[in-house]
Amino acid sequence: MVKSGILAAVAIIGLAATAQAGEVKHGNDAKEVSVPFANRNITDFRADGRDAVYLQVNGFDWYHAQLMGPCTDLPFAERIGVETRGTDTLDRYATLIVRGQRCQLSSLVKGAPPKKAKKR
Repeated sequence: MVKSGILAAVAIIGLAATAQAGEVKHGNDAKEVSVPFANRNITDFRADGRDAVYLQVNGFDWYHAQLMGPCTDLPFAERIGVETRGTDTLDRYATLIVRGQRCQLSSLVKGAPPKKAKKR
């Protein structure tokens, strides 16, 4: 009994330390990120189907935002809005506004869209 109690305590402490450090890992070992002042500086976006989108901030860095569910019009959108709920930080708690539809993010990690194949 004592061993299992100690192991549980160690596991809880490890989870708490991970959460405080903001190191939530995904299947591809990417870490959750938050980008200050990004909601006003998104310079490009590319739909990744209906469930995710690539967002470019300040013309340089790309981020991959996974959505909680399908955002029907995302592949056809010419522009999007971002709602960050009163802060200037883009993170997994933000919401995309696509043709009037609210699309809640579930994760945000650093990552660029795949390169397009050159036409021959």
